[in-house]
Amino acid sequence: MAVKVIGVDLSLSSTGVGCSLGWTERLRVTAPAGFRFSRLRRIKDAVMEHAHGADLVVVEGPSFASKSGSQTGHHERAGLWWFVMDAVDAAGLRWIEVPPASLKKYATGRGNAGKDEVLAAAVRRFPAIEVRGNDEADALWLAAVGADLLGESMLEMPAVNRAALAKLVLPLGVGECCVEEAGSGQ
Repeated sequence: MAVKVIGVDLSLSSTGVGCSLGWTERLRVTAPAGFRFSRLRRIKDAVMEHAHGADLVVVEGPSFASKSGSQTGHHERAGLWWFVMDAVDAAGLRWIEVPPASLKKYATGRGNAGKDEVLAAAVRRFPAIEVRGNDEADALWLAAVGADLLGESMLEMPAVNRAALAKLVLPLGVGECCVEEAGSGQ
């Protein structure tokens, strides 16, 4: 039985979602000016709809080295990441964060590959799946990383690409808390 892994490339304007079962989708969500939370909720709801019943959700980690966008944009993107991932975690879904360099290395063999190189690798290696842009390519590669980590690779990958998996650790449990309750004393 094939595992259902959902890959998510979060974006305020064009979130990519990919699935190990062989599909991708681009979520384009807009909201009128001043309705930031409305847009964030709609993105979260769409991601959660796709993640329902997933064996694993794989999300691209924030790009801390990103120089593009405004301070407000960086702030909103970070809020989106936490908002969506809180919902994933609260739903009891297993999830893992993959750093951008690890995603690129898995896709292309190089951790500093450009977005178009990642897209080209997806189109070349997944000819049966329609990939319509960078967001979908990233999401599909994230799903492939998760499937590989679960032992059900979507395709055979060279050793240099698979080296990207070495530092990734699957979650042991869901909703585990690492802070003792107040007054527990132990």
